[in-house]
Amino acid sequence: RTGPTGITVTLRADMIAERRRTRNVIAESRAGNPSRTVVVGAHLDSVHRGPGINDNGSGSAMILEVAEQLARMRPANRVRFVWWGAEELGLFGSRHYVGRLSRPERRQIALYLNFDMVGSRNFVLFVYDGDGSSTARGRPPAGSAAIERVFTSYLAARGLAHRETSIGGGSDHAPFARAGIPVGGLFTGAEGRKTAAQAAAFGGRAGQPYDPCYHRACDTIANVSDVALTRSARAAAHAIALFARDVSSVRRSR
Repeated sequence: RTGPTGITVTLRADMIAERRRTRNVIAESRAGNPSRTVVVGAHLDSVHRGPGINDNGSGSAMILEVAEQLARMRPANRVRFVWWGAEELGLFGSRHYVGRLSRPERRQIALYLNFDMVGSRNFVLFVYDGDGSSTARGRPPAGSAAIERVFTSYLAARGLAHRETSIGGGSDHAPFARAGIPVGGLFTGAEGRKTAAQAAAFGGRAGQPYDPCYHRACDTIANVSDVALTRSARAAAHAIALFARDVSSVRRSR
């Protein structure tokens, strides 16, 4: 707007552009009805500049522990655990997986549970909004409200504070939601800032990010809240074990 300034700026960008191979890691129960499959997922990758211990080593480690405990049971429904590849690059792993499902295979999936960042240091315990009450942008897939109720009922019965978060499209549940599969899950916050009301309910520092090391080099083991991770893990284990026995509440709602 002001014309030539007499200043020359030189910009240098170092980058690598190439094809790379990534993988999803999939394990499922030997027992259980495959026509009522419960899929549980967490992404295994991190951003290049961060170790990714909360994002998303926390979710990946948590569902691994639940899978090991579930191995002692004989579930009525098939339970499939998936550690997604390339979430940070654009949900490539989950998009590929859902996109390759045949119509009969999609119908076999009763629901999908997502766990991405469940140990944030300045946490709020967020439950995915399955009934659409926290957003004006569309409705989650039918059946998602029943999943939300499982989490909120468990937390309320134990006197644990929780809040809703919009399902949105920023993690691996999004391809399942677009395919019409009921979705739910837990999240303890990323770069958003904690409000004063949230600090009163959960402790921590108002006005500061839920995860002060989100996508940064300091996302190490020291960046994980044991309290947030433990509460998330117990709620996740409850929901997974419940749906491993019975998915009728989700199916009735679809």
